[in-house]
Amino acid sequence: MGGFHEDAIFGTSALAAVFADDSTAAKEAAEAAMRCTVPLRVVYVRSSLAMPEALMGTGDVIGARRWVDENLTFVPGWFRCHALMTRAYIAIAQGEPEQAGDDAHESLAIAHEIHAYLQVPDALDCLARLTADAGNHLLAARLFGAAAAARERIGIIRIPALSRGHDEAVAATLEALGQKEFDAGWAEGAALSTEEAVAYAQRGRGERKRPTSGWGSMTPTECHVVRLVAEGLGNKDIADRLFISPRTVQTHLTHVYAKLNLSSRIQLVQEAARHA
Repeated sequence: MGGFHEDAIFGTSALAAVFADDSTAAKEAAEAAMRCTVPLRVVYVRSSLAMPEALMGTGDVIGARRWVDENLTFVPGWFRCHALMTRAYIAIAQGEPEQAGDDAHESLAIAHEIHAYLQVPDALDCLARLTADAGNHLLAARLFGAAAAARERIGIIRIPALSRGHDEAVAATLEALGQKEFDAGWAEGAALSTEEAVAYAQRGRGERKRPTSGWGSMTPTECHVVRLVAEGLGNKDIADRLFISPRTVQTHLTHVYAKLNLSSRIQLVQEAARHA
């Protein structure tokens, strides 16, 4: 059997073992994949292996961090999105919440850009845990609800090795809010589409380098507001959807009009259609 087939088989076995919560078997399969792959496939195989998750599951947090740090020096696109999400959980385990938040937000930004929504639920759960730890329990409940709904729509489960502490974080959020407020927050998050959940999670995030005008200059929240305007929603309905005030919606629209050099809602809808 050629190297191509062997590394693919071992890589699949490693992934299956990770989801089965058999980290030792996953690590062994990942190591076998690296041993049998051909030189030209080393980068691809290394990028796609579930080795960091396997190492986390076996308790080798430092090894997991080293592996994913090295991957992030060369992986693009979907692989980078996944690596950042994984490192966010590793950073939580290492007591580095700021690093975890940065990585989760960057993973979400890439997911939004390339439509890699498979990574979104884990990133949302990560941010929910960090938010709960920071004491903003209502936001945490919404993010937990958004993550659960996105996960159900996509049809994926949490990676066991990265999920240690998840149930405890949800329980702590419930205890802090009380059942009624927790259920309401969870339902509000679950009602968001995956794209809306990404925009909501990214709201308030520090400005990334972007143009000062034009479509590319808009923040994730501004893009979200524009999408809802294009759907025909009024300011009050948009405010209800985004958990903000109608006045804040109008502020976002004022910024959008200035960035796009537009003067009316009709022009904005037309512009949105061109970028759909």
